[in-house]
Amino acid sequence: MGQMIFADIVPLRLRPKYFSFVLGAWALGSVLGPLVGGLFVQKATWKWCFYINLPFCALGFIMVPLFVRLSTDKASFASKLLRVDGIGGLLFIGGMTSFLIGISWAGVQFPWSSAATIAPIIVGAVAVSACLFWEKYGATEPFFRPSLFYSWSAVAVYFGAFCQGFLLFCGLYYIPFYFISVRFVTPTQSGLNLFPVTCLLLPGSIVVSVLTSRLGRFRWAIWSGWALATVGCGLLVLLDENTTTALWAIYFASFGIGNGMVLTSVNVGTQAISRIEDCGRAACMYAFMRTLGMSVGVAVGGTTFQNVMVNRLRDLGLPETIAQNAEAFATELAGMAPWDPVRLGALSAYVKGFQGVFWVMTATAASGFITSLVIRKHSMDKTLESRFTLEGTRNRKSEVPSVGSYYASYVL
Repeated sequence: MGQMIFADIVPLRLRPKYFSFVLGAWALGSVLGPLVGGLFVQKATWKWCFYINLPFCALGFIMVPLFVRLSTDKASFASKLLRVDGIGGLLFIGGMTSFLIGISWAGVQFPWSSAATIAPIIVGAVAVSACLFWEKYGATEPFFRPSLFYSWSAVAVYFGAFCQGFLLFCGLYYIPFYFISVRFVTPTQSGLNLFPVTCLLLPGSIVVSVLTSRLGRFRWAIWSGWALATVGCGLLVLLDENTTTALWAIYFASFGIGNGMVLTSVNVGTQAISRIEDCGRAACMYAFMRTLGMSVGVAVGGTTFQNVMVNRLRDLGLPETIAQNAEAFATELAGMAPWDPVRLGALSAYVKGFQGVFWVMTATAASGFITSLVIRKHSMDKTLESRFTLEGTRNRKSEVPSVGSYYASYVL
């Protein structure tokens, strides 16, 4: 929502600077989230991981109506409700849910060849295909606008947003899990160990935002970010139970800086490539594709981890149920004697499972890099055009957010 506000009220050339602060708030949450979550799990209850969000939601609920005052065409609530693409939304949500269920079950709860796995995947694919057909030919105001994908450059940047969400959520989930299950650290310590990733997201993002605003170019940042992220993901494959602190810190730093660069540059790219009248929708589509990547990343990562781990356990003659309860078994594993053959074999299986996930992440990052090479040069010097204006503003070209609207977007 914050990005959509800025897309409507800030000129493109100035937008990276404001985006970097919004992304900085997100990065700050990424830094503190694993640490605070670990403390809650250890010292209180996991429910506080959800309760802690309520004050921030209340703050945004208060600030947005007070400070983000946009002038636009007045319309009744009923007419606005009728513009919502309910059919397309239901088809897409239902289809993706079915598809992700099938992917999550595959090879873990049911074999890949079983009807329980194939049926939801097929149903999901058909529903998503029907959604795309509806968006193209049936919807009056489609939420998934085909006009946004008018060129290969546009397709490449939105695919990059998907890949970036995929990588980041896989990394933020499986890196702490690696420390808890393979290195036997506490949840709080695993959050601290994640700092080389989370703390370097923000510097990479800020540097890119400043340089793209000054240079008026963004492709160099996309290419550099994807190259560094690919190297970082490849280095994660080297993690095992004996990796030294210095090495894993370097691996995580490369992964964090690369993702920080991609986070801002792909966002700017979607704005620069989109048509002037579609900038607000482009910001929405960027967030949508990144969130979709996060969802798919969690599902694919979990399936990959458990399938690779099951194969390794089978080779070692150990129970396959260890992989199906990997999170719970990690606590039991820490209490075993170091020379216990079950512990040694299970550790080997965990490491193989994580390496499988990191290989998938490496392939995803490489795909993002390769597709980014087709992005053509686009000017960032665009005149701001929007149906929405800040109340009291007259000069649209020089318009910048008020202090209140800036902080409201930051909270969002």
